[in-house]
Amino acid sequence: MKDTQIYDLVKKETQRQTRGIELIASENYASRHVRAVLSSVLTNKYSEGYPKARYYGGNEVIDEVEIIAQERAKKLFGVPFANVQPYSGSPANFSVYVATCKPGDTIMGQELTAGGHLTHGYKVSATALFFNSVQYGVRSKPGGKHNDLFDYAAIRALAKKVKPKLIWVGATTYPLAFHYEEFAKIADEVGAYLAADIAHVAGLIAGGAHPSPVPYAHIVTTTTHKTLRGPRGAIVMVTEKGLKKDPDLPAKINKAIFPGLQGGPHDNQTAAIAVALFEALQPSFKTYAKKVIKNAQALAAELQKGGLNLVAGRTENHQVVVDLTSTHGPGAGIFAEKALDLVYLTLNKNSVPGEQSSPFYPSGVRIGTPVATTRGMGPAEMKKIGAIIVAVFELIKPYKLPQKLSERSAYIDAFVKDLAQNKDIKRMGKQVAALGRQFPLV
Repeated sequence: MKDTQIYDLVKKETQRQTRGIELIASENYASRHVRAVLSSVLTNKYSEGYPKARYYGGNEVIDEVEIIAQERAKKLFGVPFANVQPYSGSPANFSVYVATCKPGDTIMGQELTAGGHLTHGYKVSATALFFNSVQYGVRSKPGGKHNDLFDYAAIRALAKKVKPKLIWVGATTYPLAFHYEEFAKIADEVGAYLAADIAHVAGLIAGGAHPSPVPYAHIVTTTTHKTLRGPRGAIVMVTEKGLKKDPDLPAKINKAIFPGLQGGPHDNQTAAIAVALFEALQPSFKTYAKKVIKNAQALAAELQKGGLNLVAGRTENHQVVVDLTSTHGPGAGIFAEKALDLVYLTLNKNSVPGEQSSPFYPSGVRIGTPVATTRGMGPAEMKKIGAIIVAVFELIKPYKLPQKLSERSAYIDAFVKDLAQNKDIKRMGKQVAALGRQFPLV
């Protein structure tokens, strides 16, 4: 007997992904090989513990799978230690706190509204509830010797003032390359651990298209989907520099993940991570990583040509961040996201530096190219997509976010109903669907 309800929904989601074009920077399409292992019989096994030291019997094969995943991660990123058991990025990051800090210790991370991640000490996260979180921001415009958004002098002064035990470098919304060496200098000066969260750029690093934090950080964490193109999961790695600071750091990471934060690992997930790492070790992946950035830059150029303002004025990675504050008003990100949904372009609303609204009604959008690149699209397709985005954003200019919170929900619903009837929106939706059909899912 088949569960037709869920199978039908899977079919609908397949149709949605085929018809539309995913532009969410934190998403990607795993290969059929990754997905096949993810749904294999490995999901039936329970393997609490680590290879050669399991609580349950019958883990001989599982041990081999996990060791292969560890070795591939070490080879791909050039590190001496890797734990591949974290269920996702959040527990992976929290394990770093457990391994390096005590409750109440001071930590530093990039502000959420400035592009940081919840687990880097945002006020509603457990990482701020159990630790003394001090956040650093970004500049509104690029500057300094790297022409980037970080004010290293200000971050250094803050670190010297609060003396953190742990400093995070890494973001969810940052369109430029990271200069990890600058953060390393600051961490070393105050004696802090430096943890690099490369979840967004891991695939670019693996493909040689983005600088690696491995020579500079003590710990590196990453999710395994996004640009790495694997299943949902995560890896925590310790570098040679980390071993020099604390030779027991790998053991502390292992203990933090199990039994500190998790039970038995998801063995099917571990195997799928191993397959994704195998794929990332192939020469073709380097070509893919470079294409992701090339596509992002082509898209950025088209958006700027259409008069849109980009955070940092450019992109050096897989994402383009559009600031709609001056062109559409504070809080316009919600209208942009919903309007593009109507033409089958999927992205997410996002806060921008100097945000004048809130994370729930932000003033920008984040656009990513990993999925479109995986499907085989190139600069020509990015130009077409960019032109449609510009046209849609022109249509939504008359709509402004109500000042009163109580009025916003009804106003946004009315906006969607109104725009759904627009002839230009319907026409552009057909164009996107036609473009999507030219590039089948992996």
